[in-house]
Amino acid sequence: MTGTTPLEGEYDYIIVGAGTAGCVLANRLSEDPKTRVLLLEAGGSDNYHWVRIPVGYLYCIGNPRTDWMMTTAPEAGLNGRSLTYPRGKVLGGCSSVNGMIYMRGQAADYDHWRQLGNTGWGWDDVLPYFLKSEDHHGGDSEMHRAGGQWKVAPQRMKWDILKAVQEGAKEFGIQPRADFNDGNNEGSGFFEVNQKNGVRWNTARGFLRPAMKRPNLRVLTHAHTDHLILEGQQVRGVQFRRKGQTFRAMARGEVLLAAGAINSPKIIELSGIGQPDVLAAHGITPRHDSPGVGENLQDHLQIRTVFKVQNAKTLNTMANSLIGKAKIAAHYGLTRSGPMSMAPSQFGIFTKSDPAMATPDLEYHVQPLSTDKLGDPLHPFPAITVSVCNLRPESVGASHIASPAQDEQPEIRLNYLSAEKDRRVAVASVKQARQIMTARALERYSPEEILPGPARADDAAILDAVGDIATTIFHPVGTCKMGSDPGAVVDTQLRVHGLDGLRVVDASIMPKIVSGNTASPVVMIAEKAADMIMGRRP
Repeated sequence: MTGTTPLEGEYDYIIVGAGTAGCVLANRLSEDPKTRVLLLEAGGSDNYHWVRIPVGYLYCIGNPRTDWMMTTAPEAGLNGRSLTYPRGKVLGGCSSVNGMIYMRGQAADYDHWRQLGNTGWGWDDVLPYFLKSEDHHGGDSEMHRAGGQWKVAPQRMKWDILKAVQEGAKEFGIQPRADFNDGNNEGSGFFEVNQKNGVRWNTARGFLRPAMKRPNLRVLTHAHTDHLILEGQQVRGVQFRRKGQTFRAMARGEVLLAAGAINSPKIIELSGIGQPDVLAAHGITPRHDSPGVGENLQDHLQIRTVFKVQNAKTLNTMANSLIGKAKIAAHYGLTRSGPMSMAPSQFGIFTKSDPAMATPDLEYHVQPLSTDKLGDPLHPFPAITVSVCNLRPESVGASHIASPAQDEQPEIRLNYLSAEKDRRVAVASVKQARQIMTARALERYSPEEILPGPARADDAAILDAVGDIATTIFHPVGTCKMGSDPGAVVDTQLRVHGLDGLRVVDASIMPKIVSGNTASPVVMIAEKAADMIMGRRP
């Protein structure tokens, strides 16, 4: 029978969301045996073979066991298309279903956060927190550390065709780079990944499982948070549902929202916090005016150019038969290497769409495989995908509740390519990808463009093609942004402006998206937040 039953006792901290950030928080806050911590996760356990096997992201995305199965609103910039929008619904959150790429971003990203007024968030401030949790395969150095909870490993398979792309990029001034994570990621190289011995390393495995042995940490899965409990301007706890019952958990200290850039603003709005007109439209009584909740949504839009090649080994031909698939599975079973150990992207390039740029604004993810679109079967011929994304888009969207029902997804509007500069960069990036594939180093592979196709030649045709083929690279941020301006939701301590007892700790606090993949910056944010909450120094 559904009822309202108090969960026994109180907690010092209640963490909502056991995703990339929440697992880190649970570990760090429960290090003090006197601190009682409750971690609520709406999804289930990450003890699932497709979470552990790197190539399993193909079977976790679009799987209701591990994915919230969200979709965006139709996007004008994408010729009216609506995109699937994967979000992790499992312990470890998106770190259980993502591409595993270890990337910090550029020093200039964080220095820009500081220039926006966010004292304490410059590169020199955040680097110690990247180092704190890192367990780098190369050991201790000026820019890396060994022994932490966040494992960083080289990939376990090499492809000649990708090495040739690297050589080809050199012909156009893009030099190989030994380390993408020293604050300047310009150049080309093979991505390092969050793996151990060919197995995915998510934050649940690295941070949460060791902490779950502690008696002062309680972890509840399949616990759906309905709303925050407010008394005036004080957040006292959360109401959540589990196994048909409704519970109220109370916090002596703070509630920490770590549900991600889509679900954190959703929970905040369902609690009566946000834009009064948005709340009132869904019959929710406004409790606290915070106009920035759900606004400032930013993401990386990737444009997937595809080139058919000859005389090359690619995954298309290796996996195009049952015998080929069986060989790949056997190879992984024996060695924990080969295609099943692959991250979605093996090779990357960071470069500029315009030489006048101060730092790279493009990131390439180059893959030895191809499909018509993500989730479709591999092509029956050898080919590679040369995806490119604008690292610092000016287009900004929003994510707001579409209903007062907790189980209904928000309306997610990215407004991709709504900014004129983003449209110019999109066209320039396709032209640049085509240019790289004309390199002498690639002649022996006879690359032939099949997506978007050489017929899309002038700028208008290229932009129209981008609308047909571009898709998300799954990096939503910014919907509870940090700052002191009227649109800011949290301060530099990640406390929600105007409320006591509530912080947001996830990708939603980024005022501007970082110039790279977002998982490890979220780990850093959680590490820094834990120290701020506990009053510790790095």
